[in-house]
Amino acid sequence: MFQEEVKTIGGLRLHVIPTKKYKTNTLVLKMKASLCEKDVTMRALVPYVLQNATERHPSMKALRTYLDELYGATLQVDLAKKGENHIITIRMDIANEKFLGDISPLLREALTLFSDMLFRPFTEGDGFSVAIVEQEKRALKQKIQSLFDDKMRYAQHRLMEEMYKGSPYALEVHGKLEDVDSIDAKRLYEHYEHMLKHDEIDLYIVGDVMLADVEHDVAERFSLEVRPPRSIATPTIIRRTDVQEVVEKQDVKQGKLHLGYRTNTTYNDPDYDALQVWNGIFGGFAHSKLFINVREKASLAYYAASRIESHQGMMMVMAGIDPSKYERALEIIHAQAEAMRNGQFSDEEIVQTKAVIRNQLLETIDTARGMIEMSYHNVIATNQRPLQQWLEGIEKVTREDIVRVGKKIELDTIYFLTEKEGEKK
Repeated sequence: MFQEEVKTIGGLRLHVIPTKKYKTNTLVLKMKASLCEKDVTMRALVPYVLQNATERHPSMKALRTYLDELYGATLQVDLAKKGENHIITIRMDIANEKFLGDISPLLREALTLFSDMLFRPFTEGDGFSVAIVEQEKRALKQKIQSLFDDKMRYAQHRLMEEMYKGSPYALEVHGKLEDVDSIDAKRLYEHYEHMLKHDEIDLYIVGDVMLADVEHDVAERFSLEVRPPRSIATPTIIRRTDVQEVVEKQDVKQGKLHLGYRTNTTYNDPDYDALQVWNGIFGGFAHSKLFINVREKASLAYYAASRIESHQGMMMVMAGIDPSKYERALEIIHAQAEAMRNGQFSDEEIVQTKAVIRNQLLETIDTARGMIEMSYHNVIATNQRPLQQWLEGIEKVTREDIVRVGKKIELDTIYFLTEKEGEKK
């Protein structure tokens, strides 16, 4: 288990997770705002521009050289969506000076670098560097286009696009290809200034440190205006009377059959633990019904699994199938869902699934990144779920709970990416 100390400093929430497990300290900055079509592409570009250079280290080479000097510190950025939130993550891993002969204040230097990236990025005139922005625009276009090449990711995205048409959750985390060209260095910088004033910003420090060790250094370096508490984004619910079926044809050999369900249960709900167990028995793991019946017994799929989106109240089933097996695969997937609704699963399956979920949660907190992700669920949600409570909640789930939560799950959209007519020889 892990303990977390949280302190609000102006417009920043500081989370310190003290642990003696690692010889490194991990710093993670998260910036959260509601997904919004008009600025999702600009937000997606910002972290990649920020990681290039600061006033003090005015080029990628200078910044990387400085990281090397900090005993090979690493710096990464990432984008995610959780529910209808767009989340930017900037992460740095740095050696803990307690384990080095050198007495350099490495953690303080890492905090200074984070602060420089945030408040003193490399600028030209009244905007970001034009050269850096143009370079990162090209890279962002490639990221967006690469989605089309990875057919599994593409099918996931297309399912969400169809299932949530017209709502924020349909947006791709890297933004829209057609919006990239219109972004310029000045406009991007103005948007970044807006983000600093309005985003919900959390800074995590994980390592052999206590809140008292870093509170002063953080307060000194991160001066953010207090922002009004942001209302928690509630998922947009689109009610559909009939299941929609979308078939898309491309030059593919393996069909991608992805189904989207409304679970009507999110991380905030008391039934969330039961939903996790339901999903585990249905399609979450290698012992699940989808894996055994669709992939192993019927040999219909190259892969078959399900996963839940905790903050959106959706479940996705993913199967890679021979295009000719579409109807049969659907039939078996529907049969497994129906069996779950009718309580046709054994006590052994319940026990095994709970054990796998428990191990998964404990494995997650074995890493600094995992601890942060678990903690961050509670930033996004209104319902706080400490790990111990989560583990106890899973253990208490009964057969009746699993059946009850399953009855709330409704199929919304079937998406099938298949080969073009006449392609099979």
